[in-house]
Amino acid sequence: MSSKTFFQKIVDREIPAQIVYEDNQALAFWDITPQAPVHILIIPKKPIPQIELATSEDEALLGHLLYVATQIAKKEGLNDGYRLVVNNGAQGGQTVFHLHIHLLGGRALGWPPG
Repeated sequence: MSSKTFFQKIVDREIPAQIVYEDNQALAFWDITPQAPVHILIIPKKPIPQIELATSEDEALLGHLLYVATQIAKKEGLNDGYRLVVNNGAQGGQTVFHLHIHLLGGRALGWPPG
């Protein structure tokens, strides 16, 4: 039985996804259950289960993921704003335990979010 997450299977091309960005550190793809007109997930290729388990060795990677998110937002024309969300743990709403950033936009987003 495989211990790979759904997202790692996307990285490994075992599961198809609508990929919008890829480099040697990150992969971004459309969420299959979008919560906004634009809902793209940005993930590290390195399997980090959740943000609180990132180490000091991951600092550059974490910054890279945020930079990638801004570049995708520009490409998607989200000039009026967007939201970046990282859920941590079950109580934080995390359902896939592979670190990921939600890029949400294309409509006004309310607050509080949950």
